[in-house]
Amino acid sequence: MRKDQRSMKEESKKMQSPCLEEVSQGCLHGCCPSPFLNQHEPQTKASKPRNSSAACRRDFASKTTSSIFPNTQFTNHESLPSMQDSFTEFTKAYPQYSDTYRVDQIRSREYYHLSFSDHTCLDYLGIGLFSYSQLQKQECPRYRIASSSFPVPPESPPPVLDIPFFGVSYKPGNLKTQLLHGGVASEFESVIRKRIMSFLNVSENDYSMVFTANKTSAFKLVAESYPFQSNRKLLTVYDYESEAIEAMSNSSEKNGAKVMSAEFSWPRLRLQSSKLRNMLVSKEKKKKKKKRRGLFVFPLHSRMTGARYPYLWMSIAEENGWHVLIDSCALGPKDMDSFGLSLFRPDFLICSFYKVFGENPSGFACLFAKKSTIPVLEISSTSGIIGLIPPQKLFRAVTESPGTDTEVENLASQSGRIEKGKTTYEIQHAEIVEKLKGIEMSEVSESDKSIEMECRGLDEVDSLGLVTISSRARCLINWLVSALLKLQHPNTNGTPLVRIYGPKVKFDRGPAIAFNVFDWKGEKIEPVLVQKLADRSNISLSYGFLHHIWFADKYQEEKEKVIERRNNEADGNKGKDKSGMGIAVVTAALGFLANFQDIYKLWAFIAQFLDADFVEKERWRSTKTKFEP
Repeated sequence: MRKDQRSMKEESKKMQSPCLEEVSQGCLHGCCPSPFLNQHEPQTKASKPRNSSAACRRDFASKTTSSIFPNTQFTNHESLPSMQDSFTEFTKAYPQYSDTYRVDQIRSREYYHLSFSDHTCLDYLGIGLFSYSQLQKQECPRYRIASSSFPVPPESPPPVLDIPFFGVSYKPGNLKTQLLHGGVASEFESVIRKRIMSFLNVSENDYSMVFTANKTSAFKLVAESYPFQSNRKLLTVYDYESEAIEAMSNSSEKNGAKVMSAEFSWPRLRLQSSKLRNMLVSKEKKKKKKKRRGLFVFPLHSRMTGARYPYLWMSIAEENGWHVLIDSCALGPKDMDSFGLSLFRPDFLICSFYKVFGENPSGFACLFAKKSTIPVLEISSTSGIIGLIPPQKLFRAVTESPGTDTEVENLASQSGRIEKGKTTYEIQHAEIVEKLKGIEMSEVSESDKSIEMECRGLDEVDSLGLVTISSRARCLINWLVSALLKLQHPNTNGTPLVRIYGPKVKFDRGPAIAFNVFDWKGEKIEPVLVQKLADRSNISLSYGFLHHIWFADKYQEEKEKVIERRNNEADGNKGKDKSGMGIAVVTAALGFLANFQDIYKLWAFIAQFLDADFVEKERWRSTKTKFEP
């Protein structure tokens, strides 16, 4: 199977556009992952007066529009300007981008595998606790680099042994008890907890925290413990379908909640402010204000469309008797710095930390609860709370044969993998012991002591700061939006190749974009197909489902064309409302390590759909490769 996929990718590369070939032929030596790395470092320049923040916001959109391929439409993928020429124009439009050169240095030093693999990760918005370089140092001591301040990457990527930084085990008990009294926790877990709370600027005096298996577990834990019998309503603000929110809604309904959602106006998908205000604002007299109305779940911005929502909604909700849950999973790495927990303290806060671009460690989520709110929670039996196991104990457990079935299950749980119906211990023991061959356990333990105290992924983000990360993302995402809108089918009356949902070019949009690709007849190409074809070009995209879209009367005819029923919607499963209706989309998200080469590569890939036969050629190539011996 892997051989077939490799052959398909190699065959696809032979037929790809010259622009994509140029990207793939960039510097692939770990020392310089971006062909523009050295150009980013700013030269000594005379100081100049800075414009006010208001002036920057006012001028940003017009400057982007006038600077990015002005008065130009591209109708052929072979006519795109080269990556080098595009980057030159990019830096002219966004001179501030050169101030973010330190991100490229971190990418080169800590995440050099991205260059070796020539892989573009645009399905990743969060961050990990550890860097890829740390992973290699833990897994393979012979690849350790002498200089920790600025190590030079090896000539070829070290083998990935898949040894975790830590293990997880499920904790018994309920959420309320864990938040009030905590439980037995290793020193390793305590260190990680403190580091995360420091990173998010969350005070241990005000909040308690538990680790959960994932984001969905965190939302479900709140739903199962929140007193919906008395506080009857659940109100969410999501323009896209979320597994976590769906799980929360289902659990809340079972507990007696009335589930409501904000709506978003077509075509810009702007939040319907008047409707949301009507749902939030209490119509009761002030003397009844003390009665809580329910739980308000607010994401700060959309992880699919990049739309940002005013923080004012949190204050309105609190003033009208709602408990507030903030979903920060879609925020940029340092966006919590602008949130202002010193001014507004939500009752609940959920964040998550993902894998390091597909590598270890496994991800988990964090659920924070304000200490003054914890007493209102109810006792529940929902599982999902986990503990973090230090690597020393994990390795020791693996190399010691368990004697009972219970110990076997515990071992599997600790390593994050439970394989029922199989000889789990034999699988775990054989795999990990084989990987540890040649590595002295004493040496592993020594490295673990330093690793458990150092979260380099967070440290690097802290060193960059909010301004640098936000400025870089703003330049990249707005260039990508503008460039995609410049693609137009040939020999048509201006039929665009791409439709973008949500905000277009905008100063304060988030680093995510939802879009669809259309053929020359105006028919949508299925997002799943676009995602699969992107994967052949070593580009990781996602696809999702926009919903809760409100159409004014003048857009009813357009509604019939664009709205669709979710493919996996069971007949009659949700016929009582409109939750199964929406728009399937392709999504791209720019992590803090994204660079110009990444977004140019995506642009060049999407431009290939300007060839009317591109999809059919790829389908034929896929079939041909599948049946070749």
